[in-house]
Amino acid sequence: MMKFPQDFLWGSATSAYQVEGDNVNSDWWQWEKEVGKEKSGSACRHYEFYEQDFDLAQSLNHNSHRLSIEWARIEPEQGKFSQEALGHYLEVILALKRRNIEPIVTLHHFTNPRWLFERGGWEEKESVVYFLRYCDFVVRALAKHVRYWITINEPTIYISHAYIFGAWPPQVKSLFRSKKVQNNLIQAHIKAYRQINKIYKELNLASPFISISQYTQSYVACRNNFRDRFAASFRNKYYNLAIIDTLARHKALDFIGLNYYSRQLVELKRWGIGNLAWDVCQNSHHPVKKNSLGWDIYPQGLLDLLIKLKKYRLPIIITENGICTSDDNLRWEYIYSHLRNIYLAMEKGVDVKGYLYWSLLDNFEWDKGFAPRFGLIEVDYNTQKRTVRDSARKFSIICKTGILANE
Repeated sequence: MMKFPQDFLWGSATSAYQVEGDNVNSDWWQWEKEVGKEKSGSACRHYEFYEQDFDLAQSLNHNSHRLSIEWARIEPEQGKFSQEALGHYLEVILALKRRNIEPIVTLHHFTNPRWLFERGGWEEKESVVYFLRYCDFVVRALAKHVRYWITINEPTIYISHAYIFGAWPPQVKSLFRSKKVQNNLIQAHIKAYRQINKIYKELNLASPFISISQYTQSYVACRNNFRDRFAASFRNKYYNLAIIDTLARHKALDFIGLNYYSRQLVELKRWGIGNLAWDVCQNSHHPVKKNSLGWDIYPQGLLDLLIKLKKYRLPIIITENGICTSDDNLRWEYIYSHLRNIYLAMEKGVDVKGYLYWSLLDNFEWDKGFAPRFGLIEVDYNTQKRTVRDSARKFSIICKTGILANE
């Protein structure tokens, strides 16, 4: 029997654009119209049904929930802030509080207002100023109800998918431009960290807990040779830890928000910068089970990562961990095995404070559309009917008792 601490945060996560629907002033909304991919449309209509969805989260014994605020709703035109949208998000936060669910609020989860996108987005230095102005407006209104803030979700994924692979808007493939975006995102977090703390002092509130959510993978050498081991170590340092290193050095993290899903099996074909950065095994060596997007299921990797993060001497919250699959038994196996590895890390002295499954609801999975099913709760997109999956009920017992039984 594995017993988690009594004050452990148990819950799930969502992001505004993926569940709310009809975010018409977002850069993604415009992009979906132009490129003709699957459109987010009304998504899960969570903007309308959030009370019902939080009732379900409460029934599943969640004591925390990570959500994001849609900047494009708050500031639909440059410099014009919507009190109506702000009031909506205040109601969302209060709806969680009424159910004794701790809100963990993300300020930027991949999407931007269309006006920012049209002005050059995060490539422009002014983006930092605009972000701080938006943060100030939101944080002042919500501060007395929120203890946990995540400024930016998965900066490395935003940079890679939008500015290196060219898969997301603005579909750029430029290392030079990606570096500008990275610098601005880092500056935005550091300055927002200071700003949010200043607001809490001004309002005479206890200090908040502020972080980013960092996307991580387990980089595993395919062969036990120097080349593969070196490449795996390089990727871990560069992709997993570089931004955390920078923010920790600037004393701009109160905890580490960790998103973990999968493994990358590293097999270097030849020495070269591109090979060092991207080469993976193509021959199905060391096979493991996969999710419906073909990502490796590798719970051991979460334990390895948590032990590597111990050096920062910061608390850790798993802000995303989940699986898209049509096999709900596999979903439960995924949750159980990752929780077991979190517990093993805690036994080794890693200070893990919480676990948020991705996602509460099936949702719009960016350029992959609605096909991947990550939710604890199934959504019928034709009727908007919610159906709680068996895996969610099993997870709810752990949320209630804090006990992971041996299986």
